[in-house]
Amino acid sequence: MNEAAPPKPPRADGASGAPAASPAGPSGESQTTGPRTRRRTRTASDTPKAVAPAADAGALLAEAPKRKPKTKPKPKPKVAADGRAKSDRPERKDRPERKDRPERKDRPERKDRPERKDRPESEERGASSTDAGTARRAESGASGGRKTSRRSGRAYDDFDDEEAQPRPSPRGVGADDDEPEPAVYEVRFPEEAMDQDAVKVLLRLSQHGYQAYLVGGGVRDLLLGKSPKDFDVATSARPQDVRRIFRNCRVIGRRFRLAHVLFSGGKIIEVATFRRDHGQRIDRVPADLARSWPLVSDYEPTRLVPSASADDIRPDEDLLIVNDNVFGEPFEDAIRRDFTINGMFYDIEHEEVIDYVGGMADVERHLLRMIGDPIVRFREDPVRILRAIKFSARLDLGIAADVLDAIQAYRGELARAAKPRILEEIFRLLRGGAAHRSFYLAWDLGVLAEILPELAGYLDDRAPDADLTWRRLAALDAQVAAGETISEAVMVSALLLGPLNEALDGARNQAAAFEWFMEEVSERIAMPRRLKDRIRLITGSQGRLRSGKFGSIQTRDFFAEAAALYALDCTAREQPVPEWAIDPPYIAPEEEPQRRRRRRRRN
Repeated sequence: MNEAAPPKPPRADGASGAPAASPAGPSGESQTTGPRTRRRTRTASDTPKAVAPAADAGALLAEAPKRKPKTKPKPKPKVAADGRAKSDRPERKDRPERKDRPERKDRPERKDRPERKDRPESEERGASSTDAGTARRAESGASGGRKTSRRSGRAYDDFDDEEAQPRPSPRGVGADDDEPEPAVYEVRFPEEAMDQDAVKVLLRLSQHGYQAYLVGGGVRDLLLGKSPKDFDVATSARPQDVRRIFRNCRVIGRRFRLAHVLFSGGKIIEVATFRRDHGQRIDRVPADLARSWPLVSDYEPTRLVPSASADDIRPDEDLLIVNDNVFGEPFEDAIRRDFTINGMFYDIEHEEVIDYVGGMADVERHLLRMIGDPIVRFREDPVRILRAIKFSARLDLGIAADVLDAIQAYRGELARAAKPRILEEIFRLLRGGAAHRSFYLAWDLGVLAEILPELAGYLDDRAPDADLTWRRLAALDAQVAAGETISEAVMVSALLLGPLNEALDGARNQAAAFEWFMEEVSERIAMPRRLKDRIRLITGSQGRLRSGKFGSIQTRDFFAEAAALYALDCTAREQPVPEWAIDPPYIAPEEEPQRRRRRRRRN
């Protein structure tokens, strides 16, 4: 490896065994509290009960005076001179009499129409149209869905048709068994660490009788003592129910329907319904408990794992997830997530962390572990490989040995993933504050050769300026840590500047050489044309910035981004950054006089 390369990421066997620093729970020795009985969780089918007793309600009804309903008096009919009732409608004088109309026997007979006896009987046809419509309306009302109006396109069709079908019983979680008993920990997060808008969403969903938990990265970051960048909510309410409760809500997505609750300042709280993998079977294993937080239960908790393993699946079987819109229960939603540190729920009302997958123990050990067999989970969604690299680099987590082996063996599955998702994950690696470590880990594991082989080959050949790539990424991380906003074009340019300069070196036609280099890159990661053109402008102006001959480049709209890339390159080369690159000035272009349009001479 190069001398300027950072140290390798921690191996699985070298994962930190110290307990995680928690702002809420104690560290070191565990607290012991008296056992408490498990709280009964409320399901979506439960309805709130009336508080007033029946006897008081009956007394109030008996004492209330009976009032006669007000009826509107009927208008008296108008009477004509002959004594008949006169209608308000105007008479139609042009209407033909009945006798002028052709009789029914004059109409042509339809000979191709089958006789009544040829039609199937009512028993074979099923219920009549009236009964079928009534059944459909009853089924729609029972499922809680809302039909889409023909006039308005705001509502959407509910594609979840699993309510009318019998749900398969997971192995180990049968229909006759009780609900799986998770490990419940008492964890109190500081009030200032919680997002108040997310708290409002959680409390309002709970007031309407739904289960609502904080889930995902928000719980993980709070347990690790970090500041979450967003707070996601998981609930038993369907997306249309969330939109009915919140006026400031919109439903998005086709593959994965979500409800976005909008707040001032552009803030979005993402609300997702509990989901499950279609046909997923679940096994129960002994729970792996954490010791840094007190356990709240008087039962023996279990840990849930998917039953599917690589030994039970054919090598050529397609496991790619294409539909993820089947609703389920909280434990089914937890087990379908990717990593154990992302599969925990936080109950804000009782200040408890609900753990079905053993995520609290992995947070304590600073270990990144997959829920289920890593081979199966990576084949279901190859983008999880990039997510594993991101979490390991950003959160300083060790990767489990089986996860490392699966990444190296199945990194070629990234070619089957959606290209826009790969581009989005590259942006997250760059803007996450650990771009240096993330791309080094991706290069070391061979993942970079699958998504950006041009950059991987440039680093493998140990080009003279290869070290500058790592230094630019380190300078990028420093700016992100300082709170500076960097555009996507500048980040991608800093990443690809080394191999791009190598491709343009000595080329007569710089524009053609740039298009040749970026053609396969754009096709592999679905880079938009707008972004590619921006990269061409800011990278092509670096030579003029080094020479100090700005000319009219200061009047262009991309000058600020070109100066930001030049500042990153100066930091990587250990050169002083000029003042104009730190705060680039903007010079408005001079207004040119409008040219008089020449009239076209007619022949």
